Amino acid sequence: MSVDLSMPVLVVDDYKTMVRIIRNLLKQIGFDDVDEAADGTEALAKLKERQYGLVISDWNMEPMTGYELLKRVRDDADLTRLPFIMVTAEAKSENVIAAKKAGVNNYIVKPFNAQTLKSKIENVFEG
Repeated sequence: MSVDLSMPVLVVDDYKTMVRIIRNLLKQIGFDDVDEAADGTEALAKLKERQYGLVISDWNMEPMTGYELLKRVRDDADLTRLPFIMVTAEAKSENVIAAKKAGVNNYIVKPFNAQTLKSKIENVFEG
């Protein structure tokens, strides 16, 4: 795996249990520097404070959704190339298409395991 396991990862989800699950899966893969945000607004603030190597964000959040966060990240000149993986419980093709058009690097449908997450991350950095 040519992924830098020391890079900081930002997990964005308004559901604390899901943040803990993703954090644990990332730890299984080998990531130790994992930060979290409860919604898109908090994530944007953290993205201004620190340089992350990857964002893993839930789609369905309030008040700013993961999709809106993705669009804001892609519109920001400093963040436009930041790898972004979207996580959702909905496998609707229109959502996948919208996320792809908005510039998402990869897409994961819940539930998923460490191997799925690892392969999605590898695809982002090797693809």
